[in-house]
Amino acid sequence: MTYVIALPCVDVKDRACIDECPVDCIYEGDRMLYIHPDECIDCSACEPVCPVEAIFYEDDVPEKWADYYRVNVEFFENIGSPGGAAKAGVYAKDHPLVAALPLQTAL
Repeated sequence: MTYVIALPCVDVKDRACIDECPVDCIYEGDRMLYIHPDECIDCSACEPVCPVEAIFYEDDVPEKWADYYRVNVEFFENIGSPGGAAKAGVYAKDHPLVAALPLQTAL
């Protein structure tokens, strides 16, 4: 895995990162977006366009959001590698950690 989407994306899902991703590896769950660990090519195109600064290189994820590395990986355990988010559409699920969060509101 190279890039990770963390807590600031929950209940925001701006999708600017999806438009920038050249390999279509950012998938949409119910409450947040997830980067597929095997499809990401480490280009960093997604990171600067995120308006809530939710995307981090895996080694740079803030400690308070360290669990989101696992969240991004585990989201795909039962999905596999669909080979592109556009054809997969929105998944009607989230990682259990995300699903259990209270509604996130803008500060």
